[in-house]
Amino acid sequence: MNAPSRSVLIARRHPKVRVPVADVRRLVATLDAGFRPVPADIAHLLPSARARARAALRTPVGEAAGSPIPPGEVSLAFLTDAALATLHGQFLDDPSVTDVITFEGDSLAGTAGEVCVSVDAAARQGGATGLPFAEELTLYVVHGLLHLAGYDDLSPARRRRMRVAERRALDLLRSADAVPAFQLRARTRR
Repeated sequence: MNAPSRSVLIARRHPKVRVPVADVRRLVATLDAGFRPVPADIAHLLPSARARARAALRTPVGEAAGSPIPPGEVSLAFLTDAALATLHGQFLDDPSVTDVITFEGDSLAGTAGEVCVSVDAAARQGGATGLPFAEELTLYVVHGLLHLAGYDDLSPARRRRMRVAERRALDLLRSADAVPAFQLRARTRR
């Protein structure tokens, strides 16, 4: 489960975050190899993702080919609140601050999608949720990857399924010691 199963591009666009690249690639590889939807998830997934999820259920854990995340390169961007709010306004017509935005990939171009997360939101929320900063930021990455896998949180029922899937994914990452050691520096380097 440790070998990367796909290309993972990482963009650190926040001046205070330390992103351990190897750890983040291991997170993606661990989820690819070990995370599977449960049968109860299928009806709550986006219709375009249901066939892939059913196939993932038939693939043994440990095989990255069974990932419910679409095949192809994954791009992860670690951003400031301001940068993510700009994207939110440009692409979703809502310039407010948010924690995660996910963009679907293009299978013909070999991309699974892009996950953009707010490091600032993770720093704020970590204290409120009781999660350490590294786990809160990991939760945002997981949330975005689950969006790529067809989970959504726009209705109460789908939101509940997504929260359960997030907990299962975080438990898997913790048990595999695959939570990245993200760190937030007190101030920027000059």
